[in-house]
Amino acid sequence: MTPPHLRHNVVALGADYALFMVALAFASPSTILPAFAAWLGAPNVVIGAIPAVMTMGWFLPCLFAAPYTEGLARKLPFLVRWTIWERVPFLVLAAAAYWMAERAPGATLAVLLGMLLAVTGVGGLLMPAWMDLIGRAIPVTMRGRFFAVSSVAASVAGLGASAVAADLLAAYRPAVAYALCFLCGTACLLVSFVALVVVREPAAAAPAAATEGLGVYLRRLPALLRRDPNFAWYLTARALGSVGSMGAAFYTVYALRAWQAPPATVGLFTALLLAGTIAGTLVLGWLADRAGHLLVVLTGAAAVVAANAVALGAPSLGLFGLVFVLSGVHQASVTVSGLNLLLEFAPAEGEGPTYLGLGQTSLAPVAFVAPLAGGLLADGAGFPAVFMIAALGGTAAMILLALRVRDPRHARAVAAEGRA
Repeated sequence: MTPPHLRHNVVALGADYALFMVALAFASPSTILPAFAAWLGAPNVVIGAIPAVMTMGWFLPCLFAAPYTEGLARKLPFLVRWTIWERVPFLVLAAAAYWMAERAPGATLAVLLGMLLAVTGVGGLLMPAWMDLIGRAIPVTMRGRFFAVSSVAASVAGLGASAVAADLLAAYRPAVAYALCFLCGTACLLVSFVALVVVREPAAAAPAAATEGLGVYLRRLPALLRRDPNFAWYLTARALGSVGSMGAAFYTVYALRAWQAPPATVGLFTALLLAGTIAGTLVLGWLADRAGHLLVVLTGAAAVVAANAVALGAPSLGLFGLVFVLSGVHQASVTVSGLNLLLEFAPAEGEGPTYLGLGQTSLAPVAFVAPLAGGLLADGAGFPAVFMIAALGGTAAMILLALRVRDPRHARAVAAEGRA
């Protein structure tokens, strides 16, 4: 059955998502933010803390928000009320870069990490509600293309954002350039907010579940994992994949130091990252709707392994640029299938927030520790050691995904045929 207001909601939700991603191009955790932190004099462990803090914010709160989310008859008012706190921190970052960075770099680093935690922490609390809204507004056979088209639009606009960022970094002193980047991101987030407000939320297929106490809710999760070993294996593979992804925090800093590249090169790195994201999204969105999201996640894991292998062996800055393209392919796989696959593991629509929350929150400890450990390892043994460990983690994730995890869409279809 086609959800009501499908075309309107595809445009509105797609614009909300795409503009949010464009904002992140002006404050990319893979390029702009590590370069900003390095300019402030941050050691490697603090640079590693950028993705660690962002991952903790996005992933940890999801599970604790899920029981409340499942009890909401309508999700959109909750999203609109709280999403403003995802957006205001970008304005704070702009002010800190302009007025604090040159006078108090250490305090500016603290503000940076605090604002990133605010952005992602609120985002993590809202993630189950947002994905539940997506799940009711967009049919399952369109979600891969929805995220793919939205991501491609964001990436194309992000290419323009990367060019603007490169021009700003070349034309102005760093404090002004980074402040302007964060202001551009704030402008994108304001328009994104307007797009979210005009979404027309479809009615739920079933009445909202009664909200249960958090303790009761958490105590029933181990039984869920015992009942669904396929999902448990998938969560294990995702944890190993987080180890594989830890090298991404250090690609930019390593390239700037190893080849003494000028600051404006960060804009080129962002463009290559977005080019990989665009190419990956176009292919993986089509693949997800036809072959399933698990194959897309497996492809992303392979891209991580390849990126770290190139980082280990690249003899020049030109060849090292391939690292950012491959990293973009990995980001595309996460965008297209990371959340969608969690929703497909859920055996019923009402359980979507629980599976999404468990999938995100269970990953938080490893995803938080991995880049911090990578920073310590980079200080002690050098960046190649980080890339080597990351390649091994990604390889282990690939093996587990290929051998132990079954695509839930296909598994459900086989079970249905068996019952027929």
